[in-house]
Amino acid sequence: MTKVRGAAMRRIQAGGALSAFGLGFTVPYLYVYVAQVRDLGATTAGAVLAVFAMAALVVLPFSGRAIDRRGPLPVLLVAAVLASVGALGMGLAGSVPTVVLSAALLGAGTAVMQPALATMIVWCSSASTRTRAFATQFFLQNLGLGIGGLIGGQIVDESRPSSFTLLFSIEAVMFLVLAGIAASVRLPGSPALPGGRPENTEAKGGMRALLGHKAMVQLCVLGFVLFFACYGQFESGLAAYGTEAAGIKPATLGMALAANTAVIVVAQFVVLRFVERRRRTRVIAAVGLIWAAAWVIAGYAGLGHGSQTMATAAFISTYALFGLGEAMLSPTVAPLVADLAPESMVGQYNSAFALVKQLALAVGPAVGGPMGAALHGPYIVTFILFSLGITVLALRMGRQLTPVQDQPSLAAKASRVVAQHKPEQRVEASA
Repeated sequence: MTKVRGAAMRRIQAGGALSAFGLGFTVPYLYVYVAQVRDLGATTAGAVLAVFAMAALVVLPFSGRAIDRRGPLPVLLVAAVLASVGALGMGLAGSVPTVVLSAALLGAGTAVMQPALATMIVWCSSASTRTRAFATQFFLQNLGLGIGGLIGGQIVDESRPSSFTLLFSIEAVMFLVLAGIAASVRLPGSPALPGGRPENTEAKGGMRALLGHKAMVQLCVLGFVLFFACYGQFESGLAAYGTEAAGIKPATLGMALAANTAVIVVAQFVVLRFVERRRRTRVIAAVGLIWAAAWVIAGYAGLGHGSQTMATAAFISTYALFGLGEAMLSPTVAPLVADLAPESMVGQYNSAFALVKQLALAVGPAVGGPMGAALHGPYIVTFILFSLGITVLALRMGRQLTPVQDQPSLAAKASRVVAQHKPEQRVEASA
């Protein structure tokens, strides 16, 4: 069974990395493609980005129940095919209705793939390997996005629409490759975390049961603040603040994002050794403090009246510190969602948390963009407070978790102790 799970896990993570590679090809250039290359205007481009996000919000409430009823594999296959059709349609689109419909299919497909892949990882991992499995997935996805964006930037040419058609076609193929790899996976049953999950493993109460689970509700609130204060600001509020307050050039924004990805890639497995031996809520609380320091450094970049070189270095350091926090969160938050879920609701819990993430990513730019561009001081103070709020919420959530939920390594220690005592018990029984 261990070999089956290991082989399935490798295939799932390889497919996820390839799909992230395809997304990296196109996502950074979606606005430019619609507005300038297809000459549909800035309004249409904004609508396409909104539809891309709204499609995710529409389908995620239903995807969790489908995952739990039908299994994650059929849902993933359907989502991958939808995303592939949407990507290919986007590459060939020349009118507003076509590009909007393609964006809806692409947004819905990529959104549903997240909880489906997460549920497959839960099924193919055990309590002792789940933390590392999610860390590896996060590492490979960021690596795929980074490499895809880098190669896509070398291929794309605004004067040649055919170069964008090539990018979207490659993305469509990557989604089909993911579907093919996933179809070859032999999924084992979902192993429970000993002493960690709720006693009612046959819960079928849907969202009502989830909303009645106090620890999960607190985790969703914490997740919203996490994504709102970090991911929701990367390409909106923080970018606007950097260019307006700190005088950062657009090329430097690319360097900052590259620094963020580099820190994740380099630090992920070093950080994992630290995280595996500590309580999850304490790790999340530490991330809040790290991000508060990052916002303080960003404040210095825009409000410190230093040299342009110092401001640029400080701004890049802000993104690097965010990357360190992300590397600490990847083996912490997603496995905790899985360990809180009853056996029959793993898909619904993963989908609910993905929905919270999408909401934060939709609200974050809407709030942070205008503040970052015009209200420089209040913007920095607001997100320092949000980061400190992460620390407070994490420590409070720790009171709702069992010791094993907060630190799964305790279950492994207990298992080793039991295994060591079994021979003695057999000797006593023989006597």
